[in-house]
Amino acid sequence: ERRYDAMPHVKKAELIEGVVYIASPVRHKSHSRPHAHIIGWLVAYCAATSGVDLGDNATVRLDDDNEVQPDALLRIEPEQGGNSRISDDDYIEGAPELIVEIAATSAAYDLHDKLKVYRRNGVKEYIVWQTYDNRLDWFKLHGGEYLTLKPDASDVVHSEVFPGLDLALEALLEGDLAKILSVLQKGLETAEHAVFAERLVRQG
Repeated sequence: ERRYDAMPHVKKAELIEGVVYIASPVRHKSHSRPHAHIIGWLVAYCAATSGVDLGDNATVRLDDDNEVQPDALLRIEPEQGGNSRISDDDYIEGAPELIVEIAATSAAYDLHDKLKVYRRNGVKEYIVWQTYDNRLDWFKLHGGEYLTLKPDASDVVHSEVFPGLDLALEALLEGDLAKILSVLQKGLETAEHAVFAERLVRQG
């Protein structure tokens, strides 16, 4: 935060394991467009799921050495069982339940230092979309380690933290927005999503 104050022209800087990283200019096909597609998918989920909070490039204070600004996140409020909160100065503190990062390749720090930081701080699900490699990995936290969520026979990945948050993997990689939203809608119509959404409303 001090770095931001000293350099008001900087739009995105992150503290990862005590090291400050300043983001490069954002390319369109490899970052801006994929980012927009992820946000659209998550907005549609939030529209049908009261009590779930969506963030776009929000600053997240994870611990003293790690202050990140993920491309997207979903979180649940503490009173509803979530692990993060909004600070008095309007930043997220603690681990959101889901974080999404758009990375150029597997060499990006999103799949190395950041992954370790998110795992250690208890981010339950972590999505990394490697746009140059045309690959998406969806990790779930299990026993202190990240395991990969595999798509089903229809090539759909299902969140275990947010019932109904279903992702048509091939459609996302091909930019087929209509299919992405169609598959998500089917997830939103499941009994599991209805139970989850009702619980959040009841606890809110």
